[in-house]
Amino acid sequence: MMMIYPIRIISKLIVIALVIFAFETAYSNHVFAQSSKLDGLFLELQNEQTKKYKKVEEEIWTEWRKSGSSDVDFLLERGMDAMSNGNFIESVQYFTAAIKDAPDFSEAWNMRATVFFLMEKYSSSVADIQQTLRLNPRHFGALGGLGMILERTERPKQALEVYKKLLGVHPHSKNAQDAIMRLTQQLKGTSL
Repeated sequence: MMMIYPIRIISKLIVIALVIFAFETAYSNHVFAQSSKLDGLFLELQNEQTKKYKKVEEEIWTEWRKSGSSDVDFLLERGMDAMSNGNFIESVQYFTAAIKDAPDFSEAWNMRATVFFLMEKYSSSVADIQQTLRLNPRHFGALGGLGMILERTERPKQALEVYKKLLGVHPHSKNAQDAIMRLTQQLKGTSL
């Protein structure tokens, strides 16, 4: 009997360890999925000679929207559907649930920031953009959103700096190029 008891304990410990490992692996899959493939896509995006930058940009967005969890992906998709239908409060609820389930999933933060932007809740949007950029410093969508908020809140100098940073990440961004030209003209004659 003495031999069975330690075997049962060891068996239970192994099962617990496997469950913890499976949970950790499933939960952190989005982090893994968002590194190696994205690095190659960003290298391609940085190439000023590339003609297919729109396709590369779309592939980056596709990768960003992979959380590593089908439940979180479902919440993100439902939130995006609600947002596109103008159901902003419902959309915020879906994105908040996704954030609660996967707090390191930057795209859930970014999408909620987008909804807050559409609702003109700029301080909430900026807070979510900051979290997005903490998790994903190359997120050109979040940088673009931050630039727009800075412009709308009449901080053109800061907006210009953000758009320059965006252009450093995504040199083909027409929005960033246009904003830089527009803000440079607007700020001409004032000390930058």
